[in-house]
Parts: sequence; C-alpha cells; structure tokens
Amino acid sequence: MLSTQINMAPKKIISLVPSQTELLYYLGLDEEVIGITKFCIHPNKWFRNKTRVGGVKSIDSNKIISLQPDLIIANKEENIKEQIEHLQKLFPVHVTDVSTLAEAYEMIDTIGTLTHTQAKAINLINDIKNCFSSLHNTHKQPKKVCYLIWRNPYMTIGGDTFINDMLQQAGFINIFKEQTRYPTTTLEEINYLQPDYIFLSSEPYPFKEKHIAEIQTAYPQLYPKLKLVDGEMFTWYGSRLLKSVAYFKQLSQELINIKR
Repeated sequence: MLSTQINMAPKKIISLVPSQTELLYYLGLDEEVIGITKFCIHPNKWFRNKTRVGGVKSIDSNKIISLQPDLIIANKEENIKEQIEHLQKLFPVHVTDVSTLAEAYEMIDTIGTLTHTQAKAINLINDIKNCFSSLHNTHKQPKKVCYLIWRNPYMTIGGDTFINDMLQQAGFINIFKEQTRYPTTTLEEINYLQPDYIFLSSEPYPFKEKHIAEIQTAYPQLYPKLKLVDGEMFTWYGSRLLKSVAYFKQLSQELINIKR
C-alpha cells in the first residue's frame, strides 16, 4: 500500500536513502532526481553533481523546501521519524520499510508505480529473482555467523533485520537471530557462542584490517574466523541486489579457502 498518492509522474524527486537513490538511477530518473544525501555515493556522477540535502539522519529541511520537490522518498529505519513527519506536512513523502528480500521486491514495485517506471521495475524484480534462485541451488551445510556493524560497543544484528534475511539467503545462520534489531555484544559473548565466522561489515562502521588485528590480540582463537565483508551487499535493498548473489558466491568460496 502506498504511503502517498501521486496522480502524475513526479518531475522533482528527492531521495533520502542511498540504496533507493541507486534504484532511481537504475530506473532512468536522471532528470527527475534533484536532491540526494551526502551518503548517496552510487552512482558516482550523481554523488558529484546532484544537490545534497544533508545526511540520512541529519536532513537539511530548509534546502529541501527550497527545492520544492513533488516526491520525497524516505525510509522508516534509515531516516529520523520527526524529520520525515515535518516534511510530510509540506510535500508528498513515500516512506519505505524493508526487512526481507520479499519486501525489497514490493518496494521496487511501489517505487516503479510512483515514478511511472513500472516496466523497468518489474524487469528488475524478475532479474533479481533469477539471481537469487541460482544462489539457493548452491547452499550446503549452513554456517553460523556473527555479523558486526559497530564497535565501542560491538553491535550485531537481530532476526528482524534485512541483513539477517540476506545472511539466510546466502546460506548462513545468524547466531543472534533470536534477538531483535541491533543488540550490543562483547568478544566474550561471541567467543562463547562459537560462530563459524565473524563478519566485520564495511558499514555503518567502516571495519578495516586493523580491527581484525585488534580482535586477534584480545582473542587469538577468533582470528581464523574473522572476515571483512562489503556491507552494501547485505544492506542495500535496491538495484544493488543484482550484484549481491555473485558477491555471496565469491564470499562462500573465500571462506572455504580460509586456513584453520
């Protein structure tokens, strides 16, 4: 169900969600998109040339008002509720809410309807579905994973998140799937739960090799399990899903080659 109704194709769109900005580009809305956030890094030419309207959680409302959009695309989790509610009083705002791959398909279909690019959206959905159907055929024995998104304190992901669904799609089991949202954890707890692998995501916290070394110093026994992963492949629920399956297959092969 649409959270806003637009009778005519919008001519001035602002996107407040990086993965959905990339989706709008894929749908061919180069002229229509007039504003993006400073975190909308894909495509690079939009990042360089489009007007930036603040951050995902620090929207510049005055700049948005000056642009007079006829559609704003936001997200329930990524944007601040109070900021979006303020914009909803002034402009048509569509708020997405995506926690599973199935909901990503629904979101793409809805964005296609709102922007009058239904045919491209449907083709994209079918292409993504074909990719993921090939992935399911490669699953063997699922491995237990701890997926870290933050440090100081360490934070992971619960079973009601999009990342959790992506882990399942890729053939992994989230050791914190019985928890919700983004619980904090410790190296002590992770060591006790004995995951097969520990994924250190590139976003929102940009984990690097130095953080692997840091964990290795504290818990040498965890070192063989540590793996830096591309967070975009697990969290971006737009057209980037076309690239996720190939990445998951490559990741699984790399894990097989890890020396224990």
